[in-house]
Amino acid sequence: MSRQNGDLGLRNDSFDFPVPVIVIGGGACGCIAALAAKEAGADVLLIEQDARPMGSTGMSQGLICAAGTKAQAAHDIADDGVTFLSDIMTKTRGLADPVIARTIAFESGPTVDWLIDELRLPWTLDTRFRPSYGNTTYRVHGWSGHGGQDMVDLLHQRLSEAGIDVLLQARLTDIFTDPGGLVRGIAVARPDGAVEQIGCDALILASGGFAANHDMVARYLPEMTKARNNGHEGSQGIAVTLGQRLGAALGDMGAYQGYGMLTEPQGISLPPGILYEGGVIVNVAAHRFVDESEDVAGIVIPVLAQAGDHVWVVFDDQIEQACSHIPETRMLIELGAAKLGASADELAARIGVDPSALSATLAEAAAAQGAGKPDQFGRVWGNDRPPSPPLRALKVVGALYHTQGGLQIDSDARVLRPDGSTMPNLFAGGGAARSVSGPSSWGYLPAMGLCTAVTLGRLAGRSAARQVLQA
Repeated sequence: MSRQNGDLGLRNDSFDFPVPVIVIGGGACGCIAALAAKEAGADVLLIEQDARPMGSTGMSQGLICAAGTKAQAAHDIADDGVTFLSDIMTKTRGLADPVIARTIAFESGPTVDWLIDELRLPWTLDTRFRPSYGNTTYRVHGWSGHGGQDMVDLLHQRLSEAGIDVLLQARLTDIFTDPGGLVRGIAVARPDGAVEQIGCDALILASGGFAANHDMVARYLPEMTKARNNGHEGSQGIAVTLGQRLGAALGDMGAYQGYGMLTEPQGISLPPGILYEGGVIVNVAAHRFVDESEDVAGIVIPVLAQAGDHVWVVFDDQIEQACSHIPETRMLIELGAAKLGASADELAARIGVDPSALSATLAEAAAAQGAGKPDQFGRVWGNDRPPSPPLRALKVVGALYHTQGGLQIDSDARVLRPDGSTMPNLFAGGGAARSVSGPSSWGYLPAMGLCTAVTLGRLAGRSAARQVLQA
């Protein structure tokens, strides 16, 4: 367990070796924190528990939302921190932490510009990811044709180029502080059972959340205990657990990104574009049960509430082609995963639902779109066309992707105590820190996970380096 140890903290020879700044976690947040600290002049050691870094970043689409970027300006997209902050607070019903929300809104743009200009990451504005699910303008950035694992691999290449040491297969087990609460070092366990104790002047917790920790999910996210876990198995909440033992405050522990479109049995995330381009979700009775365009993350709750162990996403060739540039869509096409039907009756037979019910469901959506009126679930179709024959369908289930609650931080990514005071040299970001999704799933904006990871990672790295160098 985490503990205070005055002798251990005050004597550098009590550790196997000392490092000015230690970063825990080799995903986007940790890599960015290490690179930012190194750029600011501090020596850094990054510690990753896996043999090949992956984490939540590696399982993502590699997309980042950010406001006021050069890439947006190049497309004449007017966006800024004020607009982004308004979107965050609107989506979270005013319940996101205002300090963290403002920090993300105003620092995300400069961070993405820094990633592109200084780290030479090939991110551009994704103009095919149109404003939806809370983002009121085009602000999703990505690496066309690439996903999250490509991002992790490229970031680790940048770590190597910067001369930053990376210790793989080392799992954080303990944090040592002196009687005043100053972090003096950590303990890590190796695969052979050996334990190393490493001293530091500043510690950045950038590890994953707790989506793979069944006990923590049951405690903080009881509605998701029966959901599939599509997050990284290493997301055991160690940073949250150790930080809390040191006296850190927690925030929004009920927040998470759920998703209602994990394909079964392929285990591939069907991109949200399938829905906002016109796709619909039906249950095993062939009935729609939700406005598919309203909430990309919160839709997992009504999906999980349906009878049976799955639902179906119904779409057509036009909708599929609109999303065919997305790697996950291409994989599903190559696998021939979709069930096909030249008519609603034929598709119904292929997926085992009542043909008259499926026909009526699609007809109701088409009638609402044709009349220019919201359908019975409140979906406003506009120019988006509901699916029409020939049709396609994919079996999907609801899943938990990653948690959004964690250690309470300030605008410098410094960890706070319950009374609001700062922990002197402890910083957090990524899955270890409180995010800006409010208290549950419905506050999550598309691409917000990596937005907070890279933004808070950069702030944490700069803040830790500044503290070390000033000391």
